[in-house]
Amino acid sequence: MKETAPSKEETTLRLRRVFKAPREKVFAAWTNPEQMKKWVIPEPGFVTPEVEVDLRVGGKYRIQMLSPKGNFHTAVGIYREISPPGKLVFSWSWLEYPMHGETQVTIEFRDLGKATEMLFTHEFFPNKESRNDHNRGWSGAISHLQTFVEGKRT
Repeated sequence: MKETAPSKEETTLRLRRVFKAPREKVFAAWTNPEQMKKWVIPEPGFVTPEVEVDLRVGGKYRIQMLSPKGNFHTAVGIYREISPPGKLVFSWSWLEYPMHGETQVTIEFRDLGKATEMLFTHEFFPNKESRNDHNRGWSGAISHLQTFVEGKRT
């Protein structure tokens, strides 16, 4: 019996968030390594000691996260589209988990005056379990992003 391939909807993560911050500030939080260290925290207890960004089409990035158990999780990828402050597209893969393959992240930043709507799409997961795992991580990180760009304390 042949297995059915997962549907695009099962392998695509979509998140929407509105930030009380200008889109230039939200865009910068996604592209400035020092700012990224402060909010790319997928779960409580994680820290992000290292972020490298070569912000140009074809440029690479590297985000190293450290779990509370002392395990490193390193995301790497290549910027495919950079349209400040409106859009970012980049590949995403894990150094420690090459079997998960390469996926793609597209982020659109829409100007709402004194606020920014962020439409986040992470696609091409191998299965819905991987999508769901990333949903937990991204949801946590984006909550930290909201606190960071809105100037709130945690």
